[in-house]
Amino acid sequence: MELTELVDRYDEKLRTDAYAEIDASANGLQVGSREEDVDHVAVAVDAARATIDEAASAGADVLVTHHGLSWGGIERVTGRTYDRIARLVDADLALYVSHLPLDGHPQVGNAAGLAEFVGLDDREPFATIGGEPIGTRGTLSTPVSAPDLRDRLDELPQGGEETRLLSFGPEQIEEIAIVTGSGADFLDDVVDAGVDAFVTGEGKQQVYHQAREAGCNVFLAGHYATETFGVRSLAALASDWGLETTFVEHPTGL
Repeated sequence: MELTELVDRYDEKLRTDAYAEIDASANGLQVGSREEDVDHVAVAVDAARATIDEAASAGADVLVTHHGLSWGGIERVTGRTYDRIARLVDADLALYVSHLPLDGHPQVGNAAGLAEFVGLDDREPFATIGGEPIGTRGTLSTPVSAPDLRDRLDELPQGGEETRLLSFGPEQIEEIAIVTGSGADFLDDVVDAGVDAFVTGEGKQQVYHQAREAGCNVFLAGHYATETFGVRSLAALASDWGLETTFVEHPTGL
């Protein structure tokens, strides 16, 4: 398959163009020539030296990540940016990136994958940026306690860390809202939605007091840990299209 076909398929599936004006990330193909042939796709959460090198060692032709290299444009190719791009070019490894489009996609998105992992039914979009969804909400068929949900989230690849629980809400949890990664700014949306718990990746200092005053359970399950689902789903798509795939696992513990 030519890289241009892979890029077009991913862009269409993820509705990349719909996020062009609202996402700081330059989603889509960030490094590479569209005319290159692709037989092997590696996926990772982050485009970093470690993941680039491992993808190259695996013999991949393209690395697909959630966090890329270009956030609002690249003014100078120096330092860390130069090092990463040079490694991609030297390995003849293209880079495809999907940030917000991969967060809220109802089938292959990070939030959808985490919702499936937790066991949410009756899912619907939750939290928007520029009118486009980045999260999901749903209901557990059987309510669980906050500690039991925390134990479930601790099964995610958190790099040795544990889920942080701000236990200020109902003892039994049935309705849950999810925004993966750095979703703490959506706590007001969670409160307005009237759900029993909010699951996100990482928090901010003020979230403690906001959650306590609002009477809301908040689970901080790790930025990396909550965002492995999307790239794994993109790997599954590539496999369905007849391509070899590799998941480059590099937990950050954050």
